[in-house]
Amino acid sequence: MKSKRTIPYYQYIISILCTAFLVGGACYIYFDYRLQKMSTTGDLAKVQDLYDEITNNYVGKVDKSKLVDGALQGMAAALDDPYSSYLTEPAANELSESLSGSFEGIGATMAIKDNYPTVMEVPVKDSPAEKAGLKANDVIVKVDGQSTEGVALSEVVSKIRGKKGTSVNLSIRRGEQTFDIDVKRAEVPMETIYSKMDEHDATVGYLKISTFGKQTAQELQTKIKHLRKAGAKAFVIDVRQNPGGLLDQAEQMASMFLKNGQTIVQFEDKNGQRMKEAASKKLDGGFKVTEPVAVVVDESSASAAEIFAAALKEAADIPVVGTKTFGKGTVQSVKNLQDKTELKLTVLKWLTPSGQWLHEKGLAPSIRADFPEYAYLKPIPRDQVLKEGTQSEAIKNLHGILAALGYSVDQTSTTFDSATKTAVADIQKQNQLPVDGEVSPATATKIEAMLGKLILEHDVAYNTALKAVKNNADKGEIT
Repeated sequence: MKSKRTIPYYQYIISILCTAFLVGGACYIYFDYRLQKMSTTGDLAKVQDLYDEITNNYVGKVDKSKLVDGALQGMAAALDDPYSSYLTEPAANELSESLSGSFEGIGATMAIKDNYPTVMEVPVKDSPAEKAGLKANDVIVKVDGQSTEGVALSEVVSKIRGKKGTSVNLSIRRGEQTFDIDVKRAEVPMETIYSKMDEHDATVGYLKISTFGKQTAQELQTKIKHLRKAGAKAFVIDVRQNPGGLLDQAEQMASMFLKNGQTIVQFEDKNGQRMKEAASKKLDGGFKVTEPVAVVVDESSASAAEIFAAALKEAADIPVVGTKTFGKGTVQSVKNLQDKTELKLTVLKWLTPSGQWLHEKGLAPSIRADFPEYAYLKPIPRDQVLKEGTQSEAIKNLHGILAALGYSVDQTSTTFDSATKTAVADIQKQNQLPVDGEVSPATATKIEAMLGKLILEHDVAYNTALKAVKNNADKGEIT
């Protein structure tokens, strides 16, 4: 890993519109191949001998399938490449689903709020959630009769998702009412781009790209057309926290911002042979973005997100704003093996249009801009109640949050003192919580919500990008 800096809290803020799954930060090329039968002579004879020894003589029960999977996983792991791996069927399914542009579930975006999973947006149109009557701000208190209080979001999501045609029972709290509904799961299209007009400038469209899935390039065209109709004359494209995805989508999207013939990306194989991909009508279908644009990146913008940002920066002189990116400069192929398993293997290096290999270095932004230091503070722990007299590093972190919110506390102190108690009590009073000056999970949630609002109000990178596109628009420049 490249980044040494802890980035715990603001990640929750800028990725709140993303769905609860991980893509894994990679560029993937999919292609079919015919599996060749492995020879048990030469180098692999030793593997066969070990397999035979275990299956014939081990005193316990032997699961032959696990032995084979273990051997294949070990072989891939021996490459010492974090991006190459043997994927068993569940892992292969997860990767495929995360990039497919759809998933089987109910179509509701959730986040943890006041210790419960809560529907954060209007459900996807025509999704099971919408048809069942779910609404934004509905609190899911039980899934199939099991309480969700304090349960990790990923665990709740895994329980709600499932095969299409099956049903899940949800206990919903809406205002003062609590009721049960049965939701029949179905295939739900998954949007990878969130868009809106800037809240203060009706001429700027904002696009947040969470990953590069199978439909992301088409989504980008559709979203830009809608923003144009809404009055957008410039765009800020946010790829912060974007771990990557499909290479072809990054190429198609970058082509929209480049003149035909300009280099998007170069590739280098194991023999040092180079090839390149250039912008063309074949890639973008003739759809071009000529308005002023800026791209926002951070330390977690990786792989396909870096290819996209580097292409716009170097080939189109579009400003990239933020911090240095992650630095993943390799491309993986995904080959289908037998028994629904897959091999994810690094097969190419990718280089920027000018020929730079950014692996473990990252793309330097055109304009450096970062969140304030308080955005990097850690979440408040929920496994204990923090109160007067408590001493720990968590208290020092709490003091940093309280100071950011304007309270007079000693930011260097690891002791919960009377000043801490007074500040916490004031926050509880503001939010109609029991006023005891102690940080329970409910109080911690309110404190973090206040910090989150403050961070969004002081999104330096976005505001810098906004200023950049406005300056270009005012000058009449086309990027």
